[in-house]
Amino acid sequence: MAPAEKVRAQLRSLYSPEADPLDQFMPNGPFGILVMAMIGPADGMGEESFEFMLCTPDWFASKMKGDIVEGRHYLFVKEFNYAQLERFVEDYCARYSASSWREVAERLGRLGKWEFEDYNEYRPPPVAW
Repeated sequence: MAPAEKVRAQLRSLYSPEADPLDQFMPNGPFGILVMAMIGPADGMGEESFEFMLCTPDWFASKMKGDIVEGRHYLFVKEFNYAQLERFVEDYCARYSASSWREVAERLGRLGKWEFEDYNEYRPPPVAW
């Protein structure tokens, strides 16, 4: 029996509702913007969103409301460089393969919040007769 094919992820596009088009974003000083990485199976159709805040450390520090802040789904950069960001996300995608898209997506969810994170399919309650 042949081993099952591994599912791999591929970056389809990067988008920011705060900086459109993202590849022409030119911040002047510290910044923080929401970025949506649209990623799908390398050998299949479709894509799903993985969202993260792309920001400079100075911007992040200016937004801190306490002495300790959780940092999940934040990506820190010294300066904005679209080509470097794109390459980073492509390389991040290339790190993971698994037997299902869900397994790959859960791993990618460490970078950005997966649109289906914590999703559970609705199942109606059993009918009591």
